[in-house]
Amino acid sequence: MDWTQALVLALLQGLTEFLPVSSSAHLALAPALLGWPDQGHVFDVAVHVGTLAALAGYFRRDLAAWLRAGAAGGAARRELLWLLLATAPILVAGPLLYDLASTALRDVAFIAWTTLGFGVLLWLADARGARARGLAELGWGAAAAVGLAQCLALAPGVSRAGIVMTAALLLGLRRTEAARVAFLLALPTVAAAGALSACKAAAGAPAPEPGLLLFGMLAAGGAAWLGIHFFLRLIERVGMLPFALYRVALGAVLLLFAV
Repeated sequence: MDWTQALVLALLQGLTEFLPVSSSAHLALAPALLGWPDQGHVFDVAVHVGTLAALAGYFRRDLAAWLRAGAAGGAARRELLWLLLATAPILVAGPLLYDLASTALRDVAFIAWTTLGFGVLLWLADARGARARGLAELGWGAAAAVGLAQCLALAPGVSRAGIVMTAALLLGLRRTEAARVAFLLALPTVAAAGALSACKAAAGAPAPEPGLLLFGMLAAGGAAWLGIHFFLRLIERVGMLPFALYRVALGAVLLLFAV
C-alpha cells in the first residue's frame, strides 16, 4: 500500500461510512477494481476509528448528556441504556465472525448481491415505514431487534448504517431519527472493532506501516465529518431512494465484474 491508495481509501471510507451504501464494500472493492493490493482488514478498521473520532466530535452534546445521565437519570439515561442494549449483539458476534468477514466474505460476487439486495430492502423500509416516531418511543424489544439487524453488517456490502436505518424505519422512526440511531450506535460498535483489530495486529495480523494508518485515520475523519453534516441536512428531503438506486446500480455492475 502507498500513500495515494491510503488517501483514496480513507476519503472513500469517510464519505461513505454514514451513508447507507456500505463503506466496507467500497473498501473491499476499490483495490480489486483499481488493481491495487488488498489493504487488509487492519487498515479498514483504522480508518473506521478515524470516522469514530469525527462522529464523537459531531455528537459531543449527546455524549455530554450521557455522562450526566448517570447522576441525573431521565430521558438521556434511558436513551443510553437503549443504545447499549442495541450494541450488545454485535459485541458478541463481532469477535466470532471477524476472521470470516475479513477473508472469505470479501468476494466481489457476494458483495454485489448484498449491495443490491439490502439496497432494495432499504427502499422498501423507507417506502413502508410510518416515519412518525422518535427514539424515546421505542421499547427494549426494538433495541434488541436493531442490535440483531446490525450484526448483518459484519458481511461486506450490507452497510452498518444502512441496515440500522432499515430496521429503524421499519419500526416507524422518522428518517432523521433513524439516521441518528445509526450514527450513535456507531460509537460503541466502531470503538469495539478498533479494539479487536488492535488485538489482532498485536497477535501478528499483517498491517500497513503506522504512518499510513495514522494518515488514513485523519483523512477519513475529516471526510466523515462532512458526510455526517450534509447527510443529516438532506435525508428528510431526498429520502432513501437515491441511495437505494445507487446500491442496485452498483450491485448490478459488480455482478458483471464477478461473471
